[in-house]
Amino acid sequence: MITIHWTFSRIPAYSYYFIKTFFQKCLVTFRSLTYNHFMDQSYAADVCMEPMFWFVDNFTHAIGPIFVVAVIGLTASVVLIAYWIGIPYWWNRNTVVCILLVSIGHWILLNICFHYYMGVVTPPGFPPQGELITEAVSICKKCISPKPPRTHHCSVCNRCILKMDHHCPWLNNCVGYRNHRYFFLYMVYMVVGVLFIICCGFDIAYTAIFLTSVDSDEPELEGHPVKFNQTGALIPVTDIEYLDTSLLDDEPNEEYISPWRRRAIVYMTLINCGVFLALGMLSLWHGQLISKGETSIEANINKAETIRMKELGRTYANPYNFGKSKNWKIFLGLVQGRSFAKYVLLPSAHEPLGDGLKWHTIHDELFDEWP
Repeated sequence: MITIHWTFSRIPAYSYYFIKTFFQKCLVTFRSLTYNHFMDQSYAADVCMEPMFWFVDNFTHAIGPIFVVAVIGLTASVVLIAYWIGIPYWWNRNTVVCILLVSIGHWILLNICFHYYMGVVTPPGFPPQGELITEAVSICKKCISPKPPRTHHCSVCNRCILKMDHHCPWLNNCVGYRNHRYFFLYMVYMVVGVLFIICCGFDIAYTAIFLTSVDSDEPELEGHPVKFNQTGALIPVTDIEYLDTSLLDDEPNEEYISPWRRRAIVYMTLINCGVFLALGMLSLWHGQLISKGETSIEANINKAETIRMKELGRTYANPYNFGKSKNWKIFLGLVQGRSFAKYVLLPSAHEPLGDGLKWHTIHDELFDEWP
C-alpha cells in the first residue's frame, strides 16, 4: 500500500519555478527569432523610428499640395491686409514715404513669388536613366542605378536626386542641384519681407493692440456725435474708422477700432513673428552649410567622417569646400561675369554651374583658378 503525503507548503515555490521557466523559454524563443548580429543602439533607434519614416514616405506626397496651398494662402492674406491697412496708414501719414515703401515692398514680393514658384516647379535634377554614367561612385541599393557624386536617394520621390539637400513638403518637391538656390533665396526674401512689414507696421500693431478699445457694436454716445473737418463743416463720425472722443467731451483720448481690423492686425502680427523666427533660423543654418560647401545630408556625412578620421589620427577635409567666398559664388551662380545686383537682387532663372554629375574638388590641379 502506497501512502501519499501532500505538502501544500511547496506549491508557491513550484508555481514560481514553472512561471519563471515558461517566460525564460518565451524570451529565448523571441530572441532566436529576432537575433541580429549587427544590433546596436543606432539600429534599435532606426527600428523604433521606422513607423515615422513609413508615415513620411507614404503621406508627404499627399500633404505636399496642401502645404503649397497653405503657403500661398498665408502669403496672400498678409499682402491683402498690408494693402487694406498699411498703405492707407502711410498714405495719410506721408505720401512720399508711402510710395517708397510700396516700391520696396513690391520688389520683395516679386522675389518671393518668383523664387517660390521656381522652387516648386523646377525639378531638382536626376541622374540619366539607361545611360552609362562614367562619374558614378556607387550603386543605389533602392533603385539599382549608378549614383554620381553628391547624389542621394529620396524615399518620398522614390528616385535618386542630384546634390540632394532634403525633401521639402512646403515646396512639395525635393531640394537639390537645380532648385537649391531658389529654395534658399525664397527663405531669405521671405524673412526680409516679414521683417519689412514688422518694422513698417509696428506703430499700427502697437496702437491697435495696446492703445485702443474694441468697438464691438458702436460707441455708447448720447445724441448725434459729429466732427469738424478742415473746412469747418460738420460730418458724422459713424463713417470713419477711428474715433477720438476727446473731440466730443473733456474725457481723455480714447480711440475705438473696428473688431475686424483689430483681428486682422493681431493675425498678421502672429504670422509675421512666427515666420520670422522659423525661417530666420532655418536661413541662418542653411547659410552656414553653404559657407562650408555642403548640403544638410553632407553635413551629417562630413561630421561622421571627421570623427572617424580623428580616431585614426588623420584630419578630414570636405572636398567641396573652396572657402566661404568661392562657395557662395558657386552656389549663387555668380560666375562667367554674372553680377550680384542682376542675378540675386533681381529674379533670375540662370542654371547652376556644371551638370550635377561631376564636381570639382579641392584636389583638382586648377581648383585655385576655378570658377
